Amino acid sequence: MAKITYIEHNGTKHEVDVPNGLTVMEGARDNGIPGIEADCGGACACSTCHVYVDPAWVDKLPEKESMEEDMLDFAYEPDPTRSRLTCQLKVSDALDGLVVQMPEKQI
Repeated sequence: MAKITYIEHNGTKHEVDVPNGLTVMEGARDNGIPGIEADCGGACACSTCHVYVDPAWVDKLPEKESMEEDMLDFAYEPDPTRSRLTCQLKVSDALDGLVVQMPEKQI
Protein backbone atom coordinates (compact mmCIF):
# COMPACT_ATOMS: atom_id res chain seq x y z
CA MET A 1 0.00 0.00 0.00
CA ALA A 2 1.20 3.49 -0.82
CA LYS A 3 0.13 6.84 0.58
CA ILE A 4 -0.43 9.14 -2.38
CA THR A 5 -1.16 12.86 -2.22
CA TYR A 6 -3.39 14.25 -4.96
CA ILE A 7 -3.45 18.04 -5.17
CA GLU A 8 -6.31 19.71 -6.99
CA HIS A 9 -5.55 22.71 -9.20
CA ASN A 10 -6.96 24.98 -6.47
CA GLY A 11 -4.48 23.57 -3.93
CA THR A 12 -6.84 21.23 -2.05
CA LYS A 13 -4.89 18.15 -0.93
CA HIS A 14 -6.21 14.60 -0.69
CA GLU A 15 -3.90 12.09 0.98
CA VAL A 16 -5.10 8.51 0.52
CA ASP A 17 -3.83 4.98 0.90
CA VAL A 18 -3.92 3.13 -2.42
CA PRO A 19 -3.51 -0.66 -2.47
CA ASN A 20 -0.62 -2.16 -4.40
CA GLY A 21 -1.58 -3.39 -7.84
CA LEU A 22 -4.03 -0.59 -8.58
CA THR A 23 -3.03 2.41 -10.66
CA VAL A 24 -2.73 5.97 -9.37
CA MET A 25 -5.82 6.71 -11.51
CA GLU A 26 -7.83 3.94 -9.83
CA GLY A 27 -6.78 5.29 -6.43
CA ALA A 28 -8.23 8.69 -7.35
CA ARG A 29 -11.39 7.19 -8.82
CA ASP A 30 -12.00 4.87 -5.86
CA ASN A 31 -11.56 7.72 -3.39
CA GLY A 32 -13.72 10.26 -5.23
CA ILE A 33 -10.88 12.66 -5.89
CA PRO A 34 -11.94 15.42 -8.29
CA GLY A 35 -9.76 16.42 -11.21
CA ILE A 36 -9.01 12.99 -12.65
CA GLU A 37 -11.81 12.05 -15.04
CA ALA A 38 -10.41 8.83 -16.54
CA ASP A 39 -12.87 8.77 -19.44
CA CYS A 40 -11.32 5.68 -21.03
CA GLY A 41 -11.25 3.72 -17.78
CA GLY A 42 -7.50 3.25 -17.79
CA ALA A 43 -6.93 2.00 -21.33
CA CYS A 44 -4.40 4.76 -22.16
CA ALA A 45 -6.79 5.93 -24.89
CA CYS A 46 -7.33 9.48 -23.66
CA SER A 47 -5.53 12.06 -21.53
CA THR A 48 -8.17 12.75 -18.88
CA CYS A 49 -6.12 11.29 -16.04
CA HIS A 50 -3.20 13.65 -16.71
CA VAL A 51 -1.24 14.97 -13.70
CA TYR A 52 1.98 16.81 -12.97
CA VAL A 53 4.30 14.67 -10.86
CA ASP A 54 6.10 16.42 -8.02
CA PRO A 55 9.67 17.16 -9.20
CA ALA A 56 11.14 14.98 -6.44
CA TRP A 57 9.36 11.96 -7.96
CA VAL A 58 10.05 12.41 -11.67
CA ASP A 59 13.20 10.26 -11.72
CA LYS A 60 11.72 7.62 -9.38
CA LEU A 61 8.94 6.61 -11.78
CA PRO A 62 9.20 4.15 -14.66
CA GLU A 63 9.89 5.66 -18.08
CA LYS A 64 6.92 6.68 -20.21
CA GLU A 65 6.07 4.19 -22.91
CA SER A 66 5.33 5.45 -26.43
CA MET A 67 1.55 5.09 -26.07
CA GLU A 68 1.56 7.32 -22.98
CA GLU A 69 3.79 9.85 -24.77
CA ASP A 70 1.30 9.92 -27.67
CA MET A 71 -1.70 10.47 -25.39
CA LEU A 72 0.06 13.24 -23.47
CA ASP A 73 0.10 15.22 -26.73
CA PHE A 74 -3.65 15.63 -26.19
CA ALA A 75 -3.41 16.68 -22.52
CA TYR A 76 -4.07 20.21 -21.29
CA GLU A 77 -0.74 22.08 -21.03
CA PRO A 78 1.53 19.03 -20.79
CA ASP A 79 4.92 19.45 -19.20
CA PRO A 80 7.61 17.43 -21.03
CA THR A 81 9.22 16.38 -17.75
CA ARG A 82 6.46 16.24 -15.13
CA SER A 83 3.32 15.18 -17.05
CA ARG A 84 2.14 11.61 -16.61
CA LEU A 85 -1.05 9.66 -17.17
CA THR A 86 -2.09 8.17 -13.84
CA CYS A 87 -3.54 5.09 -15.56
CA GLN A 88 0.03 4.14 -16.47
CA LEU A 89 1.44 4.38 -12.94
CA LYS A 90 1.06 1.05 -11.12
CA VAL A 91 0.99 1.42 -7.33
CA SER A 92 3.60 -0.41 -5.26
CA ASP A 93 5.41 0.25 -1.99
CA ALA A 94 7.97 2.16 -4.06
CA LEU A 95 5.35 4.87 -4.71
CA ASP A 96 4.68 5.51 -1.02
CA GLY A 97 4.71 9.30 -0.61
CA LEU A 98 4.06 10.12 -4.29
CA VAL A 99 2.64 13.60 -4.85
CA VAL A 100 0.73 14.52 -8.00
CA GLN A 101 -1.01 17.75 -8.99
CA MET A 102 -3.96 17.99 -11.31
CA PRO A 103 -3.96 20.45 -14.21
CA GLU A 104 -6.48 23.28 -14.41
CA LYS A 105 -8.69 21.05 -16.56
CA GLN A 106 -8.73 17.75 -18.41
CA ILE A 107 -9.43 17.65 -22.14
